Amino acid sequence: MDAAPDAHPPFRGPLAAALERRAGIHRDDLRDELVRVLIAPDSALPVASALDRDTWDLERGAADRPALRAALRDAEAGAIEPWPQPLASAAARLHRDGDRTVWEAAAFGRQHRLSVAAIAAAATLDDRLVDEVADGVQLLCEQSSWCWPAHDDAFAVHGSVLADVTDPYLDLGAGDVLAQLAWVDHLLGAQLDRRYPGLRTRIRHEARVRVFDPFRRRRDWHWIGLDGDVHNWNPWIHGNVLVGALRLLDGDGDRDRRAELVALAIEGLDRYVAALPDDGAVDEGYGYWWNGACRALEALDVLAHATGGVLDATRDIPSLRATVAFPHRMHLGGGWYLNLADGQARPADALPWHALHRAARAVGDAAAQAHAASHRIPGEPAATPGQELGRLLRGVTDAAWLAARPGSPPLVRDVWLPSIEVLVARVAAGRVDGLTVAVKGGGNGEHHNHDDVGSFVVASDGVPVLVDAGRPTYTAATFGPGRAEIWTMQSAWHNVPWVRGSGQGTGPEFRAADVSARVGEASTSLALDLASAYLVADLRSWRREVRLERAPVAVRIEDRWELAPSTSGDEPRTAVRLLVAGDLDLDDGHARIVPLEGATPVVLTWPAGVPVVTETRDLDDPLLVEVWGHRLTRIEFDVTHRDAFSVTVELDLVNAKDDRDDR
Repeated sequence: MDAAPDAHPPFRGPLAAALERRAGIHRDDLRDELVRVLIAPDSALPVASALDRDTWDLERGAADRPALRAALRDAEAGAIEPWPQPLASAAARLHRDGDRTVWEAAAFGRQHRLSVAAIAAAATLDDRLVDEVADGVQLLCEQSSWCWPAHDDAFAVHGSVLADVTDPYLDLGAGDVLAQLAWVDHLLGAQLDRRYPGLRTRIRHEARVRVFDPFRRRRDWHWIGLDGDVHNWNPWIHGNVLVGALRLLDGDGDRDRRAELVALAIEGLDRYVAALPDDGAVDEGYGYWWNGACRALEALDVLAHATGGVLDATRDIPSLRATVAFPHRMHLGGGWYLNLADGQARPADALPWHALHRAARAVGDAAAQAHAASHRIPGEPAATPGQELGRLLRGVTDAAWLAARPGSPPLVRDVWLPSIEVLVARVAAGRVDGLTVAVKGGGNGEHHNHDDVGSFVVASDGVPVLVDAGRPTYTAATFGPGRAEIWTMQSAWHNVPWVRGSGQGTGPEFRAADVSARVGEASTSLALDLASAYLVADLRSWRREVRLERAPVAVRIEDRWELAPSTSGDEPRTAVRLLVAGDLDLDDGHARIVPLEGATPVVLTWPAGVPVVTETRDLDDPLLVEVWGHRLTRIEFDVTHRDAFSVTVELDLVNAKDDRDDR
C-alpha cells in the first residue's frame, strides 16, 4: 500500500506511551499490530445490531424502553412530514448576511429524523420504518456536502459560495454524517440488505470519497494540531473517523487501509491527549468539554472494544483520569454551571450523561459517576434523540447506566485548576445553599475566547446572580474578524474593570500575572494582577482579590490599582462593572438583587458616594433568552479618581421569606 502523501513523522504522545506500556505495541509498529488485533467490522462497534432481539425488542429487550418508545413516537410523527431540505440559498446566506442557522437547522433536522427512525426500526423491525431509514440514508448520500457551510473552504479556495463536490472539506459535519451512517449500517445492515440491496455499497462509496480519502490524503488539516494548537475539533473528528473506519472498511482488500486509518486516528487523538493538562481542565469551558475531552474518552472506549481490550489505556493517563472530574468541578448547583468561553450557564438537557458515567466507571472516579447519575431519572428516556446516533445507541443499551439511580451531586467545596487559572469555592461540600464564587485568570487567547481575565461569577443557592452572559447564536462573525464586535465576548460586558476608556485586549499576550490561589477552611481566594490584560500605557498594576469567607458568609471583591497621572489633562473614565441576572434595587452604597428561580436574594455593599449607573441589556437571542430571560443589567461604578474599590456580596436571609411570600 502506498504511503499517504505529505506524511509527517509519527507523533508519540502519552497515549502511544501508555499503549506501549500496556500492550507492548510500539508507535512505529501500530498499523501492523492493528491488522492483528482489530476485531471484525461487524463486531467492532460496542452496540448489538438489530438482529439481537434480546437487546432491541420493544417489549422484551434490554434496551431502554422509554427511549425506544419516544423514538418510535417521533419517527411515526416525522414520517408524515416532508424531509428537511438544506437548500443552496440557505447555504449561501453565510456569505450574504452571516446566517448559518437556517441551513444547519435543516441539515440537523434531517439527521435527527434519521436517528429516531433507526432506533424505532431496531425496536420494531417494521418495514415502513426501515424504508424511512433508507430514505434518510439516500438523502445524506445525495446531499452535495456533509460539511457545514460555516466551515467549508470552498469560497476561499474556489470562490464558490456552495460546496465543491470535487474537493470535499472534512469538518465536524462531515465526520458526524460519516459516523451516523456507520452506526446505521451496523445497527440495520441486514434489514437494508433485504429491502435495499446496494444501499450499503453507496454508503461505503460516499464515506471513501468524502472522508476517508481526504483524511488520508491531506495531513495538514488544522484540527489535527500539527502546529500545537489542539482544540475540540480534534477528538470530535478523529473519533468519528475511527467509528467509520472500524465499521465501513469491511471489503476485500480493506484490512490494511482500515488499520492505517485507525492508526492515523489514534495518532490524532494522541495529540489532543498530549495537550490536555494534568488537572484535566479545558480552556474552552464546561460546554465544550462534551465535544472535546468527552469525545476523546468516547473514542478511546470504542477503540478498547474494537481491539478486544488490548488497546485500553484511558485509566493509565493522568490527564484523562482528571478530565472526567471537570464537569462536576464546574457545577454551581441544579442545572447551573460555570460557563467559561462559549458556554451556556444553564446547558441544554440533551447532554450524554451516560458517556460521563461510562468514563467515570472506566477510571474509577466515584464522584464523577455520582454526578452523572444525579441526572438519571428513572422512567425517563436514558438518552434523548437530541444526541447523535452513536451517543444515543450507547445511552439506551448501557446496562450500568440504565440501572443507575439518582443521588446527590458531589458539589466539591474548593476547586483550583492551575492550567486555566480557574477557582471555584462554595461554603461547604455537598451543599448548594449559600454563596458560591468562581474566578478566572488565564489569558485572552484561549479557545472560544472571551475577553474576561479576572472576571468572576457569584451564585446564590447555585443560581448565578453576578454572571457571565455566555454565548449567543453562532453566525459568520462568531469565528471571524467580527467576533470582537459581539457584545457577549467583550470585556465591557464581563465583570472586569474598564480602564481609562479601554477594555481588555484580545490575544494570548493579554493575560493575568502574579496569580495566587489560597484554599483554606475559613476562606478561599484568588488574587491576580490584571494590568497586562489592558493596552493602557499608564496602568502599572491592577490587583484584584476575590474571596469567599465562610464565617460569616460573604464574597468580597477588592481592587487596588496604580495609574500614572494622565498626560492629556482630561482623565478618561475608569470603572468597575458587574453584570446582574435578576431584579435589581439600587441605592447609594447598597443594592439588592432577587435572583432567578427563587434563589435567596443577595445584598451588595460598597463605599457610599461612588457614582453608579446601570444599563439594561434587552435580550432577543434565543440561546441567551432561554438561560437569562429577556434582560441582563450592568452596574457600573465610576472609580475614575480612586485607587481602590471593593464590593461585598452577602445573602439577604432576613427578607428572603417575604420575597417568597410575594411570589
